[in-house]
Amino acid sequence: MTKQDKIQTIENLTSEFRDASSMIVCDYKGLSVAQLESLRAKAREENIKVRVIKNTLAKIAMQNAQYPQSELKGTNIFVWGDDQIKLAKVVCKFADANEDRFVLKFGYFDGNVVQKDHIVSVSKLPSREELIGMLLSVWSAPARYFVTGLDNLRKQKEEA
Repeated sequence: MTKQDKIQTIENLTSEFRDASSMIVCDYKGLSVAQLESLRAKAREENIKVRVIKNTLAKIAMQNAQYPQSELKGTNIFVWGDDQIKLAKVVCKFADANEDRFVLKFGYFDGNVVQKDHIVSVSKLPSREELIGMLLSVWSAPARYFVTGLDNLRKQKEEA
């Protein structure tokens, strides 16, 4: 990789890291290419990006994108996107299926460093669509009970 290629890669990564609201760094040592491709396919469905990046290039791009300082060692794969819950769900599900070869290290949610426990707890939250459905159900409950009460009153009057 030439110096110009490295500069271009850093610029692209910096802009993508700035646009992302969350990122997770994982160790992928021992995964096969087919397993990595399955992670990429699942991530692509959720509009999440997955990339293996040299630690030095990633560190420079993260500094340029104003991420807090962190230590990058070993084999790292970077997974980032806009939706923290979807990102955590995809990564944790893949980590559970490949627990001996894919390990969560840490992440960044809204510019703050988060540890593995936090990422796992976020992955257990309902998705945005499920939360909206729950909220709509709660909001429509009074109207539903009112209509049911009126219907029961109508049935009582018809019987009488």
